[in-house]
Formats: sequence, structure tokens, C-alpha cells
Amino acid sequence: MLTKREKVAYGLGDTASNIVFQTVMLFLTFFYTDIFGIPPAVVGTMFLLVRIIDAVTDPLMGALADKTQSRHGKYRPYLLWLALPFALCSVLAFTTPDLSANGKVIYAFATYTLLMLAYTAINIPYSALGGVLTADPTERVSVQSYRFVFGMLGGLLVTACTLPLVTFFGNGDNAKGYQLTIVAMSALGLVLFLLCFAGTRERVNAPVDQQLTLKRSFASLWQNDQWRVLCVAAFFLLTGMVLRTTLAIYYVKYFLGREDLITVFVTLGMVGNIAGCAAAQWLSRYVDKVNAYIGLQLIAALISALSFFVGAAQLELAFALYFLWGFFLQMATPLLWAKMADTVDYGHYKTGIRITGLVYSSIVFFIKLGLALGGALAGWLLAFYQYQADSVQTAATQQGILLSFTVLPAIGSVLVALVMSRYRLRSNTVLDIHQQLQQRAGETAPEHARVNA
Repeated sequence: MLTKREKVAYGLGDTASNIVFQTVMLFLTFFYTDIFGIPPAVVGTMFLLVRIIDAVTDPLMGALADKTQSRHGKYRPYLLWLALPFALCSVLAFTTPDLSANGKVIYAFATYTLLMLAYTAINIPYSALGGVLTADPTERVSVQSYRFVFGMLGGLLVTACTLPLVTFFGNGDNAKGYQLTIVAMSALGLVLFLLCFAGTRERVNAPVDQQLTLKRSFASLWQNDQWRVLCVAAFFLLTGMVLRTTLAIYYVKYFLGREDLITVFVTLGMVGNIAGCAAAQWLSRYVDKVNAYIGLQLIAALISALSFFVGAAQLELAFALYFLWGFFLQMATPLLWAKMADTVDYGHYKTGIRITGLVYSSIVFFIKLGLALGGALAGWLLAFYQYQADSVQTAATQQGILLSFTVLPAIGSVLVALVMSRYRLRSNTVLDIHQQLQQRAGETAPEHARVNA
């Protein structure tokens, strides 16, 4: 059983990751359109292209991590090696050099690509690390709950502090304010990654005689039918979630008409996220992980759809529904990532090959595709509804922002629930697979190892 100290150390890695991930989701579109001066349709297309490029590298990074051999393990060393490059790329992405219109697009494309590649290179091994900390299926939910609670604390830091720090550091110059804010946050992320590296240990190992090639690894992956279900679900999940979180700022500023409450709104949503993640472990004790996940997606869809009928003057209700949406949607997140570890076991049981990094990274590939499409949709929908940066919006534009913020994300959650109805790794099945893998390991272990066990 893992100690709380190690679970906290692992969670700090997601705090570091989320400092950048949540900043990108919540502020980068707004930063590009209203600070750097890039047209929203161009931003949407750029997000799609960069995130597709980034997503393609995920499985390659996972396969590379699976083949890594070091005295620190397969996955932990990347936290040590890449913490500083990741911090530097984050700062570059939020820097605004004085360039022509085309120059700004080229610079944004190049630096955002670097940021996403650096994120992949450090986050894929970090995610896979969660699958090798323990072989206990029940402990996996606990590990992921710690991860996402601490990850959302990073998000809370972003939502609560970004705009006040921009004002403080910029002193009227928002471009400078964003740059210095990311410098401070990236420095904190660097320290947290190093603490995660120092406080964790890999325990679940691949078979000692396992010889991996890319062809063999991907062939084994494709035989894992439950992996395919998670991939599709992750794609729909992130598409809807990113669309809603990206448009949150626009919803508060242009539909509710309360720019002064943006920080309060997104911070309240993040508090809901943290509370939901913390409740996941409790829920998993009483409800099968798959049934719980499907139910939570349907509840989140209902709350998002109900937000469409909230008027601009009903501020308390709008805030309450955003909190509840984050609570129920993020309660499902640790369950999803625990199921990824279960899917690794299932693939190992079915094919005899354990490819933790590749399973995680390939699911993250579809997460990135959803991230790409959700971010692109936000930009395209703003352009379609004739959004004008930092101006009074027409009634049609306001209605378009409302529809895109409420109904479309609800559809995404319903699709996730439908896909997950085909997932077969229920709690009893996972326990049976775990026991059979332990039995196989005992039968194939060297004689002296069995005697000493």
C-alpha cells in the first residue's frame, strides 16, 4: 500500500503540469486574440494543426518511455531531464515580440508547437508513472484522486492568480504582465516536478524477457479492444470540456456582462473540479467505476444544458451551475485514469506484453485530438458568430457564445456516456485479471525468486 507522502509527491507532478495545461485551456485563446492580436479563426486553425502534430508524437513518446532503461526507472527520469526545458517553452509561448501580422502567427505557431511537444515529452512518462506505482486496482483510484486533486490545485492557482498577477506585473502592460506571470508559474512548476521525481518509486515492471519493437508494441495495442473504447470516450470528453472551459471567459465577459467576475467564475469552477476529484475515491467504494463514470457524464450533460436557460441577470444560478458541472465532470476523471491502468493489465493478460507507456500515451493521443478539436471549435464558433475582440457584441454573437458554452458541451458528455456503455472491465473482472497476472508472474519467476518470496 502506498504512503500518503508518495501519493502527494505524485500529485505534485500534476500540479506542475496543470499550471500550464489550465493556462492554455483558460487563457491562451484570449491571450492570442485580445493581447497578441491574432484573428480568432486563425487561432482556431492554429490550435487544430499544432495539437494534431503534438498528438501524433504521444504514442512515439510512450513507446520510447517503455524502452527506456535507467537507474531511476523507465518513466521517472523524464521528470528530471525535461522540467527546465518545459518551463522555458512555457515562457516563450506567452511572450509577445513586436512583429508583423504574419510574423505574429508564425511566432505563435512555432512557440506553441514547442510548448506542446515539451508537454508531451514530460507528461506522457508522468502519466505512465501512475500505472507502475502500484499493482493494486483499488489503490489506483486513490493514486489518481490524489493526482487530480493536486492537479486541480494547480488549476486553482491559475484561475485565482493569473489575472491579478498580470495586473500586478504588467502595471498597465498586459503583454508584459502575462509573460512575467508565466515566468513565476513555470519556476514553481519546475520545483514541483523535481519533488515528484524525488518522492516516487516504480514498482510494477514489465516481464524481464520482454523484447519490444514498435511493430510488436502497436500490434499488441490494437488487440486491446477495451483500450479502443477508452480512446473514443477520451476524444469526445475533451472536445466538449475544452470547448466549454475555453469559452468561459467569453461567457462571463460578453453574455453575463461581468468582466470583473471572470476570475471569481473560473476559480469557483476550479474549486468544483477539486471537490469532485476528491470525492472520486469515496464513490468508487460503493459504485462500480464504469457505472459511476457513465452516470457522472449524464449528470454533467444535464447541468451544462440547463445553463442555456439561465439569463444574464441570474448570476448566482450561472455560477452555481458552473461549480456543479465541474464537480460532477471531474469526479469522473480519476475513474477514467484508473481504468487506463486496468486496461494495461487487460492488454498484458490478453497478449502477454506489458506496454504501460504506449497505452497511456495513445489514449492521451485521443485526449489531445479532443483538446485540438475543442480549442479549434471555440475559435471557429467565435468567428462564425462574428465575434469582435474587446468590443460590444451583437445579440446574435452573445446567443452564439451561450449556445456554444452550454448545449454543445452537453452533447459531448452524452456521447462519452454512450461510448462507455461498451466498456467491459468491471470491478470483478479487473480483480480476476490482476490475480491471474500475479499467478503467471509466480509461475515464470526464477526458482530462487519463488523460494525467497
